[in-house]
Amino acid sequence: MTRHTDTVTDASTTPEVEQPYAELGLKPDEYQRIRDILERRPTSAELAMYSVMWSEHCSYKSSKVHLRQFGDKTPDTDALLVGIGENAGVVDIGDGWAVTFKVESHNHPSYVEPYQGAATGIGGIVRDILSMGARPVAVMDPLRFGAADHPDTHRVLPGVVAGIGGYGNCLGLPNVGGEIVFDPSYQGNPLVNALCVGTMRHEDIHLASAKGVGNLVVLYGAKTGGDGIGGVSVLASETFEDGGPAKRPAVQVGDPFMEKLLIECTLEVLHAGLVEGIQDLGGAGISCATSELASNGEGGMHVVLDRVPLRDRTLTPEEILMSESQERMCAVVRPDRIDAFLAICARWDVDAAVIGEVTDTGRLVIEWHGETIVDVPPRTVAHDGPVYERPYARPAWQDELQADAPEHLARPTSAGAVRDTVLRLVASPNLASKTWVTSQYDRYVLGNTVLAQPEDAGVIRVDEESGRGVAISTDCNGRFAKLDPYAGAQLALAEAYRNVAATGARPLAVTNCLNFGSPEDPDVMWQFAEAVRGLADACLELGTPVTGGNVSFYNQTGDVAIHPTPVVGVLGVVDDVARRTPMGFRHDGDLVVALGETRDELAGSEWAHVVHDHLGGLPPSVDLGAERALAEVLTAASRDGIVTAAHDLSDGGLAQGLVEMALRNGVGAEVGVPPGADPFVTLFSESTARAVVTVSQERLGAVLALAAHHGVPATVVGAVGEAGSDLVLTGVYDGDVVLPLAQLREAAEATLPALFG
Repeated sequence: MTRHTDTVTDASTTPEVEQPYAELGLKPDEYQRIRDILERRPTSAELAMYSVMWSEHCSYKSSKVHLRQFGDKTPDTDALLVGIGENAGVVDIGDGWAVTFKVESHNHPSYVEPYQGAATGIGGIVRDILSMGARPVAVMDPLRFGAADHPDTHRVLPGVVAGIGGYGNCLGLPNVGGEIVFDPSYQGNPLVNALCVGTMRHEDIHLASAKGVGNLVVLYGAKTGGDGIGGVSVLASETFEDGGPAKRPAVQVGDPFMEKLLIECTLEVLHAGLVEGIQDLGGAGISCATSELASNGEGGMHVVLDRVPLRDRTLTPEEILMSESQERMCAVVRPDRIDAFLAICARWDVDAAVIGEVTDTGRLVIEWHGETIVDVPPRTVAHDGPVYERPYARPAWQDELQADAPEHLARPTSAGAVRDTVLRLVASPNLASKTWVTSQYDRYVLGNTVLAQPEDAGVIRVDEESGRGVAISTDCNGRFAKLDPYAGAQLALAEAYRNVAATGARPLAVTNCLNFGSPEDPDVMWQFAEAVRGLADACLELGTPVTGGNVSFYNQTGDVAIHPTPVVGVLGVVDDVARRTPMGFRHDGDLVVALGETRDELAGSEWAHVVHDHLGGLPPSVDLGAERALAEVLTAASRDGIVTAAHDLSDGGLAQGLVEMALRNGVGAEVGVPPGADPFVTLFSESTARAVVTVSQERLGAVLALAAHHGVPATVVGAVGEAGSDLVLTGVYDGDVVLPLAQLREAAEATLPALFG
């Protein structure tokens, strides 16, 4: 960009000036549309604003037509207080408490610069929650990496984990869950998704709008720098080439200590009633905050850009508008309250500057050293960007992929072969213990963490007096979504829903982070359209509205896209966290009860992936009615205190579920394959709507009656042993499978340290 300040007058008198719109990611027709809107060429500052706000990451121009289904198919529920369209959704959890939660992506920046990319992903999602008026109380991270033994995974994963831990730990927020999945499809495009949960009273909800003519626009927080120019708005809106990461200057640099001050400062000014509207500065920076606040309010704003506090005085106005420097917020404040607002900022040592005011002109006007450099209708920047109906079609290869079912793969047929298979799966990167990662996160800071990794869901106490709390889980099996994106998205929802219910929480609402390849590829757009349709249909049936989320396209290197990965987060309510259900075996003599129906469903399973490197067939069938019935059993059993442990069955099947329950507290069990059942299918199938619970012999009748009432199959399959006892699987072909806990623990815990040190 030129160093000369390009004014609106210049733009009106020099229509022939060539502008670098293509370098900023705009298509020729998009650039022409901007000229049509303005009835002149844009200034360089206007071009910068439109380019970042009309990027795929900010405008959702390829996904809007499909995402409308989440609104069209919203379940009838009184719980939803704030839905799609705001910084984060808000749900009512009872007793005057509200919870806001959201998941977003920071994929491309985390590949380019793993530590800062992941760290600022945490910072950004925390500010989204903060801008709703909530206190952030926990974070989670669903992560996807390439092959575990690939050199580039060794570059990316340690940096990502360090960034998440470094930023979140410094903020003092517990990291209570998430996922870590390895698959070659993510080799050039790791997925770093970040989720945050915040709590507030109903009356503390705030929205992003600039209302009240004459009210002041205040930018506060960190000074604006040159890091993150273009940031996620550009990085996440194009495909990586085969050459690898080469865009480090575009990655933001985070300061968690400033963010901590910003959190406390923001909550104080909000609770003091000093703010009329508020917006965090994330993707597109000042361009986003000013245009969105203006278009959501009275429709006009006047900004003096040279009042923006800078840490780099050489920045041009275009760079200031595009910078995605972290730890910044924008507030709308009445003139009679500005002194009190600034005093609180000063007390928290947070820089603040009045950069403009709300007007009724219907225009966003920005000046620089007395010259007007932006004069646009704000809605055209923030909300009326391009909307594409990208062509899509079922891929030519989809039928062949689904026809390649795993029935032809060799299966173990002896107790010894089953034992070897169990140990191999336990030690595989996707199923192995993630302690090497999670030990770098503080899971219990703030003192309200009730359950955290490796439990089925993170559980946080919200109200110390009543014990009311929330549970949250994120899930997605990208292999299932590759086999059938409609069913794959529903399976992601079903597993997260089941995980939340396993802790005893009542599933309430959904957020999502839809990670896909290039929207310009008809195969990818078909996957996306099917996944959105599947998720919207399933949320409607389960009664769990989508409150918001994120779309991440262009997760593709050259023409190779990632597996479609619609990550789904489900939030549930626990009336009293003292009654939550943990996952581990605990009491000698407790009976082990299998809930649900097991079918021969191995396509896309961990067994097929690990043992045979195979992907083909149809994923496990979806039965949302069965999922709902199982959740009713699990939540009622927890509420009434009639089960001592519960664990959902998913990746790795029953065998893996039993291993995880045994290792949790170092307590074994003896579990038998039901007579007449195929031992291999029983142990390794990944059929859905299943869980394992433990119950005392005295309460067995209550559990069986509860399951029968809801139509959930229930079978007593074994009993818990004493502390340190083996995990024994009986009735396995020609004998029993004896798995000493020490051997299982060594297999589970050695993998990640051996790979990543």
